[in-house]
Amino acid sequence: MSPERFPRRSPRWALRLPRLLLALYGLLGFVFLYLPIAVLIVFSFNSSAVITFPLQHFTLSWYRELREDFVLLGAVRNSIVVTVVTTVGATLVGTAAAFPLVRTGFRMKRMVNLFLLLPIVIPGILTGIALLILFVPVLNLTLSLNTVIAGQIVLAGPFVVLVVASRLYGFNQQLEAAAMDLGATPWRTFWHVTFPLILPGVLAGALITFTLTFDEFIVTFFTIGPESTLPMYIWSLVKFGVTPKLNALASIIVVLTLGTLLTANSLLRRRAR
Repeated sequence: MSPERFPRRSPRWALRLPRLLLALYGLLGFVFLYLPIAVLIVFSFNSSAVITFPLQHFTLSWYRELREDFVLLGAVRNSIVVTVVTTVGATLVGTAAAFPLVRTGFRMKRMVNLFLLLPIVIPGILTGIALLILFVPVLNLTLSLNTVIAGQIVLAGPFVVLVVASRLYGFNQQLEAAAMDLGATPWRTFWHVTFPLILPGVLAGALITFTLTFDEFIVTFFTIGPESTLPMYIWSLVKFGVTPKLNALASIIVVLTLGTLLTANSLLRRRAR
């Protein structure tokens, strides 16, 4: 029997090589993304006030200093207020705006969708300057946390609209029609049929708003008054160099952000079930 009819099999290592290279590529990407965060956390426990390698002694003193820093505590409180109010406001406004964009047809619909993307694609510094001009010379407002919240809603609202709209495009409106045929009012149909089905999109939009708002610096810089938020406080520290105290603060933010993401992911999975 001719040997050409049975081609030689490739050795096992040749079959596994693409998988090994792909795994190595993924590992390098993972290290590239998360090694700086790991280094930041490690140096937050260094006893030396100057960031040097190798590390000196293990200490928690920098975390204790954060607890005693009243300026930091005030900035954290302001950031929490801004983030929570912005998340609620942007989620409500974005969800309400998504319905007419999906459910109704009008001449300028494409133009409205284009303008909806402008706060996302325009550089943040231009958005900040535009909001500053709007708030102070035009509306004659005093810069405060209220102007920060308004600016953050302008910045984060389009993300909520896009996420909720994508959920509405895949929504089967026959379910609403069936509910109303059975005697449900439009309001009851919304709360018992529509809202539960679009809730994952609403929660995803709220999560995006939360993460964007909590560490937003550029728009906050142009719209804040005498108060301070956490990004502004960190910026004031960075101007004098990176210290272990700043590393400790950043480590806490990383842990809280990771906890928020894991909690949101768990809630979305339970909702999907």
